[in-house]
Amino acid sequence: MISTEPKASIKGGEFLIKETDATHVFIPEEFTEEQQMIAASSREFLEREIWPRLNEIDNAKSPELISSLMDKAGELGLLGTSVPEEFGGFGMNFNTSMLVAEVTGAGHSFSVALSAHTGIGTLPIVYYGNDEQKSKYLPKLATGEWKAAYCLTEPDSGSDANSGKTKVTLSEDGQFYVLNGQKMWITNGGFADVYIVFAKVYDENGQPDKNLSAFIVDRTFDGITMNEPEHKMGIKGSDTRQIFFNDVKVPVENLLSERGNGFKIAVNILNIGRIKLGIAAVGGSKEVINNAIRYSNERKQFKTPISQFGAIKHKLAEMALKVYASETASYRAGQNIDELIEDLKSQGMEDGPAKLKALEQFAIECAIMKVHGSEVLDYVVDEGVQVYGGMGYSADAPMDRAYRDARINRIFEGTNEINRMLVVDMLLKRAMKGELDLMGPAMAVAKEIMSIPDFNTEEEEGIFIAEKKALRNLKKAALMVAGAAVQKFMMTLSNEQEILMNIADMVIEIYIAESVLLRVEKLIGMKGEESVALQKQMALIYLHEAVEKVNNAGRAAITSFAEGDELRGMLMGLKRFTKIDPMNLKDARRQIADAMIAENKYIF
Repeated sequence: MISTEPKASIKGGEFLIKETDATHVFIPEEFTEEQQMIAASSREFLEREIWPRLNEIDNAKSPELISSLMDKAGELGLLGTSVPEEFGGFGMNFNTSMLVAEVTGAGHSFSVALSAHTGIGTLPIVYYGNDEQKSKYLPKLATGEWKAAYCLTEPDSGSDANSGKTKVTLSEDGQFYVLNGQKMWITNGGFADVYIVFAKVYDENGQPDKNLSAFIVDRTFDGITMNEPEHKMGIKGSDTRQIFFNDVKVPVENLLSERGNGFKIAVNILNIGRIKLGIAAVGGSKEVINNAIRYSNERKQFKTPISQFGAIKHKLAEMALKVYASETASYRAGQNIDELIEDLKSQGMEDGPAKLKALEQFAIECAIMKVHGSEVLDYVVDEGVQVYGGMGYSADAPMDRAYRDARINRIFEGTNEINRMLVVDMLLKRAMKGELDLMGPAMAVAKEIMSIPDFNTEEEEGIFIAEKKALRNLKKAALMVAGAAVQKFMMTLSNEQEILMNIADMVIEIYIAESVLLRVEKLIGMKGEESVALQKQMALIYLHEAVEKVNNAGRAAITSFAEGDELRGMLMGLKRFTKIDPMNLKDARRQIADAMIAENKYIF
């Protein structure tokens, strides 16, 4: 049922039905010396300009400080990572821009401003702008002379972005679109020079288009006003505002792409935002772990550093292995995107369309990484507070800001609930279009659970034989549940949000667990098993935990819709597909924790 195919054939979502060879997966250890230097430069910027001023940034009364720091980031080149070289940027490939996003993800409020500018603020012009628009805007956005903001959300349209009420009408002379409406939660709103604004075009009869259109709006245009900055739970230094557009005349040449193409632009740009948010969360998580390890080595109770207690070691190890796993899967997906871009370009597709097609193809993985990365960060900051104990609750300790700032990430770029449902929705839509054969393997699994188990003990050769079998079985479990849910509900499955999220949890854990195994398998081939013994332990622990999570999510889904013989049969199948040989997880975690405690930092 599950086959191995060469790298060039990898498509989004296929991990659920196909097995990937470790040699076809990119791992962070393969970053070049140049890429590592870019990462080091980004970190030095945080150490020099951002971390010493975090309190000042959070307490700033105006956006001038963040804006000036963005200027410095522009001087360093951090704002032009994804802008093509011909327009003043560096034209980095996707995974290199991911690496910059990871490192700068530890910059709290500044990271939010930076990512909003370089990602959702600039990339719509990079990918959808015409030559005139690119020439006018991108050079100044790449240097930071101009700052960008993305205006999509409205008071009554959050997750349902296409229901926005902001409107534009064509002026009588046909030279302007007249823009009216309100946007909220606009990051960088107070100091941005360029706004990417989404609105519906209304015809002369007062009828709106079905879909949004996108416009490049200069701050200098008359009719733009805004509220004072929002007071927020976290990311207090990020300038977030409501912006009002009152009869703003937007030149017709500032229509981005085509009329009615705005919703597609929003969706595709959000794909980038999602995976970049996931990897930025990894960067933030690593810094939290560093602080937690250092504090645990310094803090003594009963005349002993608390890092020597098993409960603390458990926390540090769990924090590390979850971050390691999220990092691994993020760069796996990023490389898949890079490879598809190059493949499409080799077939004659231009750079911009190739990038858009690749991102659209791996939209499932982008959603997965947004969910996983943001929830790992939430886990890490929560445990970080716990490691600090009472001091963790003090505003004088670093966990206070980390805890508050992390929470927004499960809401940014589409809530995690929406992203979970998108994962399953996109899988099923591709299956219905014939782009992804899910139902064939799902039907095969349904037959398998009614048959006698295969007790073939013929030995395979290679690394992680038992673990790969466990992964194949986890995929069967997800296919079994998804296939049965589709047959049960058909076109009304979208109404069963709880079941969709259960299935999504199964799919997410499978993707992450497989990614970690592949990374460690490749590392073993590169360095030998002894050199990566700790990484191997992390991969095994994560897989064991994934098996349990898949079982729990599968049981929750099955008991939500199956009854009688079907219920009993599916539960038996789930039990069969979620077995794994036991191991001493406690000792494995202690080995991971001890290594970090000895080095006084996250070492992976």
